[in-house]
Amino acid sequence: MDGDVVRNPVRAGAAARGPDVGAADLLAAQARLRRYLSVTPLHHAERFGCWLKLENLQRTGSYKVRGALNALLAARERGDHRPVIAASAGNHAQGLAWAAYRLGVNAITVMPRCAPQTKIAGVAHWGATVRLHGDTYDEAKAFAIELAQQHDYRLLSAFDDPDVIAGQGTVGLELAAFAPDVVLVPIGGGGLASGVALALKSQGVRIIGAQVEGVDSMARALRGDRRLIEPVATLADGVRVKDPGRLTERLLADLLDDVVIVREAELRETLVRLALEEHIIAEGAGALALAAGRRIAAKRKCAVVSGGNVDAGVLAQLLSEVRPRAPRRPRRRNRDTSLSRAGASIEVDIYQLANLPPPRAVAASARPSPSPHRTVTEDVTP
Repeated sequence: MDGDVVRNPVRAGAAARGPDVGAADLLAAQARLRRYLSVTPLHHAERFGCWLKLENLQRTGSYKVRGALNALLAARERGDHRPVIAASAGNHAQGLAWAAYRLGVNAITVMPRCAPQTKIAGVAHWGATVRLHGDTYDEAKAFAIELAQQHDYRLLSAFDDPDVIAGQGTVGLELAAFAPDVVLVPIGGGGLASGVALALKSQGVRIIGAQVEGVDSMARALRGDRRLIEPVATLADGVRVKDPGRLTERLLADLLDDVVIVREAELRETLVRLALEEHIIAEGAGALALAAGRRIAAKRKCAVVSGGNVDAGVLAQLLSEVRPRAPRRPRRRNRDTSLSRAGASIEVDIYQLANLPPPRAVAASARPSPSPHRTVTEDVTP
């Protein structure tokens, strides 16, 4: 599946059921989040020919805080004050911990034992309870569901929740003023892609998802393959999901244009180039959309850099091992030669009508001839 593009057929019955989240929910989320979160900047990566939405500069270093904070605020509006529990590979847990700290909500996060230490420390910093369980996100998720049932916690999915999707969709609302042709988003469970697609699809923007080879559960689900296949190990731990969301699958079946499958080597090279050439620190999942964007042609192309919480040791190893190829030199933009030739012929015709030599001939004839009285000094030996 070397760089494959998966065409997305609309699943039968998806449109008839209708989505559980819509544009009004995104606007409500934007209104809730405005007082807590700033708009993240756009950066033009000229060597990649792509604009970047820098969610790695978001609070807690990832877009995930948008969905978590919107879910807690929406629950408070509905009068739900239960403690919240979530399973996460790291970024959703950090976003939930920060949001819970700001709102005074009790939060428990279940993370796999292999989660990066940077993300575990980030969760603990904001006072949330951290439970390490299992070796994968899906094992951590099963344990979080069990704890929620035992203690009547509110289980907050990292992607398959209407409030979370609406919060992630504010990324797309911020991109709307930029009027892109194509927006590329990384896909794990599908929350970010669903929200961005809801925000921008009505404007005619193409929404393209990015997944890693061997970590492509959503791409397979959209083709009708719902087998739970264990994802391979990948640098993009934030999208390593075996069982994608049901709600997100229905939304993406209607709204997503393509899914690009990226090789692991391409992802590693893109992450290193981002650091060395654009001075942007991204985690594996954060560089995934840009890696996919290298296969997509568009005038106004934008990739979401979804997070920057990369482990320092991993980054150091990548910088020492990966030697990225030099980018191609840009083509020099020349003036329209046809117009230049047309202008020259018009100029010559005008001089011919006036019975005068063209400018170049005049310039040549106007050159001074050597003077006959020029003095030449010679070295004469007596």
